Amino acid sequence: MKRKTIWKMWIALALIALLSITVLAGCGSESSTTDKGDGSTKTSSETNTLEKIKKRGKLVVGVKYDLNLFGLKNPETGEVEGFDIDIAKGLAKKILGDENKIELKEVTSKTRIPMLNNGEIDAIIATMTITEERKKEVDFSDVYFMAGQSLLVKKDSKINSVKDLKKGMTVLTAKGSTSAQNIRKAAPQANVLEFENYAEAFTALKAGQGDALTTDNALLLGMAKQDPNYRVLDETFTEEPYGIAVRKGDTEFLQVINEYLKEIKENGEYDKIYEKWIGKKPQQ
Repeated sequence: MKRKTIWKMWIALALIALLSITVLAGCGSESSTTDKGDGSTKTSSETNTLEKIKKRGKLVVGVKYDLNLFGLKNPETGEVEGFDIDIAKGLAKKILGDENKIELKEVTSKTRIPMLNNGEIDAIIATMTITEERKKEVDFSDVYFMAGQSLLVKKDSKINSVKDLKKGMTVLTAKGSTSAQNIRKAAPQANVLEFENYAEAFTALKAGQGDALTTDNALLLGMAKQDPNYRVLDETFTEEPYGIAVRKGDTEFLQVINEYLKEIKENGEYDKIYEKWIGKKPQQ
């Protein structure tokens, strides 16, 4: 009789343990997967930014505030203006039907990826070059602007090529940019001084802290437009394809962005934006 009681007790404990495992497994599966509606599933940790934008009623984009022609805050109006801004507004119109349903948040080359990945912004439209290294952290759209890295120098400077950067010369650029990496390869003998943003770097150049400023030629043209005492070299020593960045795995949002870019290139809107800010039509 005693042996039968012990045996029943062990069976009861085994059943309780099995039931606990089943309940935990059921709870876990409920929160980890959802039906997409196309026969596939996605984990609840995946981000559906498109749904969030529509629910929120506005698109939040990270842009530059210090780059003439691409993203510059107008001191008179307080509005941020430029090529990237017009692209961002067009995307808001594509998603929400109104280009004014947008919030522009300032980013720098250093802060833009962290701000994207912590959810402060939905996308980065900020002269961001597509690189293999960055693809490990974010997903990129198709190329929306093709630039090339060059140098900004004084009008009377004897620097006419990146090859003219000699030992003892200093080149200025922004922290966290591909420009800093590229100039170290192109002119390893020159000193490189990095600033928080290009506005600070340009101020430093005018103060005599460097011999040249380097970034993409499209951005340098904006600086030269602000101060005619400086010129941009005709030579470029890299190709810099700009892309719109979204969080990794945000495929639905990325698809809409690529559809938008294709549409504006086909209907001529892209050419209008390009000519408005760059001053000429894009090369085909």
